[in-house]
Amino acid sequence: MGANIAETSEGKTWDGGSAKPMGASYGKMMMWFFIVSDALTFSGFLAAYGLTRFKFIDVWPIADEVFTHFPFLHGVHAPMYYVALMTFILIFSSVTMVLAVDAGHHMNKKKVTFYMFLTIIGGIIFVGSQAWEWKNFIQGSYGAVQLKDGKIVQFVKDGHQIALSDFVVADHIEEQHTRNNGLWFEKGETIPTYTVQEVLAGFKAHPSIQLRIEKINPETKQKIVVSREEGLKFLSRAARVVEGANLEVNEYGSSQFADFFFFITGFHGFHVFSGIVLNVIVFFNVLIGTYEKRGHYEMVEKVGLYWHFVDLVWVFVFTFFYLI
Repeated sequence: MGANIAETSEGKTWDGGSAKPMGASYGKMMMWFFIVSDALTFSGFLAAYGLTRFKFIDVWPIADEVFTHFPFLHGVHAPMYYVALMTFILIFSSVTMVLAVDAGHHMNKKKVTFYMFLTIIGGIIFVGSQAWEWKNFIQGSYGAVQLKDGKIVQFVKDGHQIALSDFVVADHIEEQHTRNNGLWFEKGETIPTYTVQEVLAGFKAHPSIQLRIEKINPETKQKIVVSREEGLKFLSRAARVVEGANLEVNEYGSSQFADFFFFITGFHGFHVFSGIVLNVIVFFNVLIGTYEKRGHYEMVEKVGLYWHFVDLVWVFVFTFFYLI
């Protein structure tokens, strides 16, 4: 008899018992604990980003010059347009999640299914868009030259940045290490399209092209463009050609910008992907009537809390990386 009482009491304890702190169920409270701890993690990352940016504020890449692509609009300069659209889609998916939770309160299975489906589609579009942004960031848009001191210089014409392909001619042949030619290797750097000598020759052959350094003019908020003579002096200290961005070097400027971008947006993207997986699981449970049998849609509310948190975090990431 005593053993049975102990087992029943222990079971209620692990289920949260009958107590509901602040009117929330045990499951909701655990979700809130997770959200608060995760919020502290993101806060630490964004604080580190803010401090690093403040330290290198005079050479930090300008977002309007980095995120300029828009799907199916090749060659069109569209600064921040697609990032803004991505943000709108994610926020809209949060609205559909609210509608799904409200439909659950009214035990309306059909509406819960519909709004959960829209939420999942919004999340998939956002993650796919973020992957596309990563691809463009890694591949690069223009190309640049890294000097021996690690600084990045870019090329402009009539006040606008131009790509290396606009004035450089590649006349060298690089032999890649492959299995077929019998050259074996463990690892090697990606070979750029152009050599430093070819970039220098192209710069000399086009008098209308100028050099732009990393440093930002505090008055115009734009990178400083130097004279042709100064540009040649800078290029005399060229170390290598840079195309795109990675954890080591970044054609847009400071490599630390790329490090933070990959880490923070990647970490957030993992959260969005996890949210999509949870939403899909709950969506199928809604379809088979699991929550109708339970008499409530509390699980929809739980994943809704997580989804709203993911959306809110992106608002801060968007503000720190793209707007400020």
